[in-house]
Amino acid sequence: MVGSETRYQAFLEALGEDQLRRELTAVGPHDARTLQVGGQAYANLASNDYLALRFHEALIARSTEWARRYGTGSGASRLVTGNLDLFDPIEAKVAALKQRPTALLMASGFQANTSVLQALFDKSVLGAEPLVFADRLNHASTHFGCKAADVHQIRYRHGDAAHLTELMTQYQGDNRPKFILTESVFSMDGGIAPLDEIAALARAHDATLIVDDAHATGILGEGGRGLSDGADIVVGTFSKAFGSFGAYVACAPIVREYLVNRCSGFIYSTALPPPVLGAIDAALDLVPGMDEARAHVANLATRFRARAHDIGFNTGASATQIVPLIAGTADAALSLSGKLREAGFWATAIRPPTVPQETARVRLAFTAAHEDADIDRLLDVLRGCAPTEAAKAVSS
Repeated sequence: MVGSETRYQAFLEALGEDQLRRELTAVGPHDARTLQVGGQAYANLASNDYLALRFHEALIARSTEWARRYGTGSGASRLVTGNLDLFDPIEAKVAALKQRPTALLMASGFQANTSVLQALFDKSVLGAEPLVFADRLNHASTHFGCKAADVHQIRYRHGDAAHLTELMTQYQGDNRPKFILTESVFSMDGGIAPLDEIAALARAHDATLIVDDAHATGILGEGGRGLSDGADIVVGTFSKAFGSFGAYVACAPIVREYLVNRCSGFIYSTALPPPVLGAIDAALDLVPGMDEARAHVANLATRFRARAHDIGFNTGASATQIVPLIAGTADAALSLSGKLREAGFWATAIRPPTVPQETARVRLAFTAAHEDADIDRLLDVLRGCAPTEAAKAVSS
């Protein structure tokens, strides 16, 4: 090994000792509910495909049709020759769903958050370093975006509008541009941000509210429009409830034009390919009318949380389709994930640094493909591996 590889090896070994080393597992999905690993079928409780659309015939048909008509790739970035005539009508549908004047499609959620925030927080454009008030548990991509812009985050306690009020009041006389950055639904605990209070604060302090609505759009809100009504700028993805890939920014026209001219992730990325655009387009047609599926998912999660609490599990702040079983240590989370796997459920252990220390968990995600019988069987398994009093103390 060369010197650098020796250091990488040491880093990986240290991760292994702490039960934090990650590995890739090859999976073969059968449908929206089931996947196969190593020749065995599992009920999939780890997918973000909340509306079970990635196997929907309408998405497959339009994706296939557009691949035949437009090819398998876009051929260039959108500012060169990749801006296919498919983009404008899709962006109009996104803007209508999000009730914003306009929208811009991006390559992926992570790329969108990272490069959009870098552009929005550009000190050379704003004339000063902006004041960015951010929930401390925001997604890693938002932290990368702030780091790329070289701005300091003023972090408020998770979901704590009162703490945000205190912080913003401290800077009340500061004339630098102000931004508030939060998720609507937090991906690791399924909790919902106090968005009405945050939006009121943004208006009171002349701050721009940016909401990552990835885990709410499609599955929550009227017609699946998400939970970002009070936001000035909304970032989201098509890789969750829309069953496909890609991302969007919903915003004012001047912000869209600015991003087209300043956002490196948009300028220098190859445009989304036609088959992906076809799936997005079909999903946008379906999602507003899927109230029954949304209600089904909400009912499954609500019933599961109540029964899991009775058994003794800590589900944190979950109020959505995402339900964590907080185990505390990485060892405990891996053990619980293993027991579920033995019983035929695929549920992933989430460990630091993805979540804070001593809050390792098994993250469950309920989808429209799951049935009441799945919940009943899952609860039967969990009754046999309820946490000890010591484990409850660690995870609380």
